[in-house]
Amino acid sequence: MSAFGERISAKTNQSTIRVEVAEWGDENEPMVLFATPLNAGEFSKLQKKHPNFLNNMTVEGLIDMLIMKAMDGEGNKAFDVGDKPVLMRQPVGLVSNVAGQLMGEIASVEDAKKD
Repeated sequence: MSAFGERISAKTNQSTIRVEVAEWGDENEPMVLFATPLNAGEFSKLQKKHPNFLNNMTVEGLIDMLIMKAMDGEGNKAFDVGDKPVLMRQPVGLVSNVAGQLMGEIASVEDAKKD
């Protein structure tokens, strides 16, 4: 890796986003999901499967992003592709809200290109 690449790697923000989902929890506590910010490689992967992802978000694209990014408290993937049919039967507003929170601060193509 180049010297510049090493500097960038050392400064890469790996902060964790925490989202509580009462609707998916049990009667005592909400389900808690975690994610790191969507990075350029992950964004590119989503764009290939869901063209124009940030400007034309489909529910399926949001669910694929949830499957890609959501983790449990130990850093393990929260969902896998086998969960997609269950997630597809969830209310659109709920899926959109959870996915939006897990995406963090990225709200536009311009924001994504800044990373």
